[in-house]
Amino acid sequence: MQYEVDYEQLAQKDKDSFDIVDIRDEDSFEYGHIMGAVNIPVNIILDNLDKLPKNKELYLYCRVGTDSAKIAQQLRDRGFVAYSLNGGYMGWLQKHVTDNITLDKQLRAEDSLRNKFRRELLSKFCKAIKEYKLISPGDKIAVCISGGKDSMCMAKLFQEVKKHNKIPFDLEFLVMDPGYSKENREIIEQNAKILGVPITIFETNIFENVYHIAKSPCYMCARMRRGSLYSKAKQLGCNKIALGHHYDDVIETILMGVLYGAQVQTMMPKLHSNNFEGMELIRPMYLIREQDVKRWRDYNDLHFIQCACKMTNTCSVDGGLDSNVGSKRKKVKNLIAKLSQEEQQVESNIFRSVEGVNLSTIISYKDKDGKIHSFLDDYDAQTNVGE
Repeated sequence: MQYEVDYEQLAQKDKDSFDIVDIRDEDSFEYGHIMGAVNIPVNIILDNLDKLPKNKELYLYCRVGTDSAKIAQQLRDRGFVAYSLNGGYMGWLQKHVTDNITLDKQLRAEDSLRNKFRRELLSKFCKAIKEYKLISPGDKIAVCISGGKDSMCMAKLFQEVKKHNKIPFDLEFLVMDPGYSKENREIIEQNAKILGVPITIFETNIFENVYHIAKSPCYMCARMRRGSLYSKAKQLGCNKIALGHHYDDVIETILMGVLYGAQVQTMMPKLHSNNFEGMELIRPMYLIREQDVKRWRDYNDLHFIQCACKMTNTCSVDGGLDSNVGSKRKKVKNLIAKLSQEEQQVESNIFRSVEGVNLSTIISYKDKDGKIHSFLDDYDAQTNVGE
């Protein structure tokens, strides 16, 4: 198409002569975008032409350049000087991470964990390890890396803890390729080089196996991926796998369970595997806020993939192909954010709610064997119980 341009061409232009417009959804933009871009999602851009200057060139991009090419043409029909960035955000991201593999980049990221973000990231990482007893002497931990900001940050935090070696343990940085696109896999590999994380990659066919599942393919994908991670980790001599779930994942899960699952439950800081004897799952990012991970990412000019699934073009940002799950999580995330603006303690109260359960005020509950206990079981034997 004649109105497509490469980012290299754009970089040579006077920055005051053009605007870059990211037409992806707000969550994708917030997760990562080209520096200086403004976000006007594709579904509203044609209804918000007043936000676009006609005295400047407009350079649009979507994920891979398909939608931006169409919108650029429609804007030109309306009198704008609009172009589409060839390859979209993924094309720019591939080039950006390749050009940033330097020792200085790695050292800056590590130094920021020890200093600028020590309280928010490193200290809370160590606190979770100590408070929930996540690491024991002699452990060999498979640090599971998806390629996103959380797992990459977790890998660097583990490296920092390992340097001090107060507890003797070993690490294996494990990346499972369940059928990534060539571009996504390359970005994961390049970011690992940028950050100095020695990853081990193994391949599965999980994406192909779940692609045609009509109901809850992403749920099945997650279960299969975890099983594959356990299996590979055990093969490598590991006794634990570490996942990058953080504080915000925890409180969202608690509230989703109440609102959509009619149950009080939480995302546990560690779990014994039911299917892989001797294996355990740990979540050392348990006390870390997502916003602090984002601040570390942006401070170091790091750009990670949002979703490595090769079906990303049809995925919602949170729930993948299970858009219903994604929309529910998004609603809960927005609800928590809104309530927190009105009352600062909301987030911590949600987090602590599963620590302060009083069984005498619960109608019924399940024990670890799945047996249901009702308050009626011993109600008649109770006396002098306050109202």
